[in-house]
Amino acid sequence: MFDAALFGSVFLTLFVIMDPPGITPVFLGLTSGRPAKVQRRMALQATAVAFGVITVFGICGRQILDYLHVSVPALMVAGGLLLLLVALDLLTGKADEPSQTKDVNAALVPLGMPLLAGPGAIVSVILAVQRADGWGGQLAVWSAIVAMHLVLWLVMRYSLLVIRVIKDGGVVLVTRLSGMLLSAIAVQQIANGVTRFVSGNG
Repeated sequence: MFDAALFGSVFLTLFVIMDPPGITPVFLGLTSGRPAKVQRRMALQATAVAFGVITVFGICGRQILDYLHVSVPALMVAGGLLLLLVALDLLTGKADEPSQTKDVNAALVPLGMPLLAGPGAIVSVILAVQRADGWGGQLAVWSAIVAMHLVLWLVMRYSLLVIRVIKDGGVVLVTRLSGMLLSAIAVQQIANGVTRFVSGNG
């Protein structure tokens, strides 16, 4: 049977880690200055990339990490460094000039990964899939993953309405704010990875 309790547990865990409300200012900062059609496409691309990465790691994540001899702390530090580079661009205004290449890259990196499909979400999904019992448990886990990504897409898709209200000046403010928030997330992720390295956990 479908395990509703497991569905709720996995969904809430991913909601806390992937943080749809918290991703809003970062998404707005990375998509500012683009046409509405491009912004909507970026929301869909970011969600699709995150879902693809989560799916791959959910199916064979442990095997991938073991084969590459990559530890979870190493994944956390690498993701944190990548986010930090993007945060610096947002803070200095270097991400303000849109181009077709940047449109695609912003949706794939850092939005899709590692911001949405980051080390925390990847590890949580790997553990949830491993611990799920029977087809009912597996169905609950994967239903929670699909539901979470649907929520992410809806939040990013309709957060674009905010841009119409705050206008150009507000967009600049949101961009700088998102850079600051993203840099804090990046530093915390690096610190967590280093801490796990030192403690030998992972």
